[in-house]
Amino acid sequence: MNQRLLAKTFVELADSLVADFDLIDFLRLLTDRCVGMLGASAAGVLLADRDGELRVMAASDEQVRLLELFQLQNDEGPCLDCFRTGAPVIVANLSGEADRWPRFVAAAHRSGFGSVQALPMRLRDEVVGALNLFHATPGPFDPDATPLAQALADVATISLLQQRTTHRSTALNEQLQSALNSRVLIEQAKGKLAERRGIDMEQAFTALRGYARAHNRRLSDLARAFIDDSEPLPGLRS
Repeated sequence: MNQRLLAKTFVELADSLVADFDLIDFLRLLTDRCVGMLGASAAGVLLADRDGELRVMAASDEQVRLLELFQLQNDEGPCLDCFRTGAPVIVANLSGEADRWPRFVAAAHRSGFGSVQALPMRLRDEVVGALNLFHATPGPFDPDATPLAQALADVATISLLQQRTTHRSTALNEQLQSALNSRVLIEQAKGKLAERRGIDMEQAFTALRGYARAHNRRLSDLARAFIDDSEPLPGLRS
C-alpha cells in the first residue's frame, strides 16, 4: 500500500472540513483513492436523500455506477443491506450469495465482479449512506484494507455532517438534496459532452472534472454553465 498516498488522502479529506469543498468531486476523490490504494477494482458511494431513499452519488467508473443503480432499481444487494442495518457487509465470494441477492449477483458477475465490501457511512446512530468496494475476483480481503476503507468512509461522513447546526437533520437533508441536484446536472453535462465529442460517459466526466479543477470551478457550477451555454468555456466546448 502506498503510505504516502494514504497520508495525502486523509489530508485532502480533512481539508474539506474547513473549505468550501465540492461534494461531488470530493466523493469521486474518495472512490478513486479506494481503488488506487486498497486494491479494489471499483468503488461507489450511495447517499440517502431527504426521504431516506438511496441515490448513487459517486462511482469510480461508469460500469459500477450502473451496477449501483441496478441495486437500487431492484431493491436488493449488499450496499442496501449495509445502509439499512448500519453494519458492514463483507462478501468474499458473491457466488455463495445467489439465493440472498439473485438478481444482484447475476448482474455483478456480468459486470466482472466476484466479491464486495459494503461499509456504512455513519456517525453514531445516524447512517447517511454506504461506501462500496467491488473486486474482480473472489477470495479473502487484505485484513488491513477493510479498516482503512471504513476509516475513509468515517472521514467522509464527518465531512458531510460538518455544517450541522442546532437543526442538524434539516441542515443535513438540505445539504444532501443540494448534492443530489448537483449530481443530476453533472450527469446531464456528461451526456451532452459525450455526445458532442463522441466519447464515453467516463471520459466526459474526466474532461469536466479536469476542466473544473484547472479553472478552480465547482464541478456543479461548471456543469450548469455547460448545459445552459451561458459561458464560452474555451477548451471545453471546442
